[in-house]
Amino acid sequence: MSGLTNVARDVAEGLAARGWRVCVMASKHDPSLPNTEILNGVRVVRAPVLAKVGKGTLGINLTRLALREMRRSRVANLHLPLIEAGLLTRFAPIPVVSTYHCDVSLPPGMVNVAQREAVDRSNRSGLRRSVATVVTSEDYARQSRLWPEIAPHMVAIPPPCLPVAEAEPTYRRGDGFHVGFLGRIVEEKGVEHLVDAFLALDDPDARLLIGGDHSRIAGGSVVDRVRAHIGDDPRVELLGFVPDERLGEFYASIDVFALPSVNAFEAFGIVQVVGMLAGVPALVSDLPGVRLPVERTGFGRIAAPADVPALRDGLEALRDTPPDPAAGRAAAATNFSVDAVLDAYEAVFTKAAG
Repeated sequence: MSGLTNVARDVAEGLAARGWRVCVMASKHDPSLPNTEILNGVRVVRAPVLAKVGKGTLGINLTRLALREMRRSRVANLHLPLIEAGLLTRFAPIPVVSTYHCDVSLPPGMVNVAQREAVDRSNRSGLRRSVATVVTSEDYARQSRLWPEIAPHMVAIPPPCLPVAEAEPTYRRGDGFHVGFLGRIVEEKGVEHLVDAFLALDDPDARLLIGGDHSRIAGGSVVDRVRAHIGDDPRVELLGFVPDERLGEFYASIDVFALPSVNAFEAFGIVQVVGMLAGVPALVSDLPGVRLPVERTGFGRIAAPADVPALRDGLEALRDTPPDPAAGRAAAATNFSVDAVLDAYEAVFTKAAG
């Protein structure tokens, strides 16, 4: 689960609900999944994987099957970064719209450097051949390594942010101030800095709820590092993966949502907007794209990345002077509604298809 997969799913299902015929071509990352199925009106085709390398997969069938589906379609939408982007756009029989989510971020090492350069090279080739490039924000796109290729045909469309249903606060642990994080427990999320900032509050009734997968993470998890920062403090709880059907319970249980990302490879942060739509303000890092929802809505605080005192001050400010949840919810809905996002994608695809 990631922002990229959520966007691909939500746009596909949203357009299918509007009467579009949509096929999603994906890698079969889990061998137990069927090769084809219909999910919420979307036809899904999966290509078997030969090998997994870092955060990516290798499989010659993905390109072949994708080109087959393109011949049955009017327009293609590639979600980048994608190692096959260059090859697919070179042989695509129809116009291609690329959605560029973020630059590839990998740990140091010769293999990872080679993988990043290969993906960047393929993405550059794919973007040059695309009739349009969708980005979540110009704020993020301008600092991307691929900005020269993005700029000529850029269209800024925020990701669709689906609101969660109202639910009981089943994750809440008492009446104290509750801070929540939701996401993969990986390097770029900066979760250990949030832990340090929370512990610096010195509030015995406060709680920090950390939700997110750390057992099946492409590229590796940093959960051991996070546990070391938590120590034996019982106020911090690792929840593990929070399924979609319980997201409403999670957001209902917290007073502030925190997204303490530490590098510019975090491009937006859908989870913070979902929280805003549930009436929960956000504390986010001052990074391109990530800061955009708070800047537009005023519903939260912005802190320097990896700055523990600044994160602590932000938590204190939101605890002691909480913003109006009704106003914040309304501002988020105005700026990031699903219908507006789908309207924008429909316009781009319709123009691309002629």
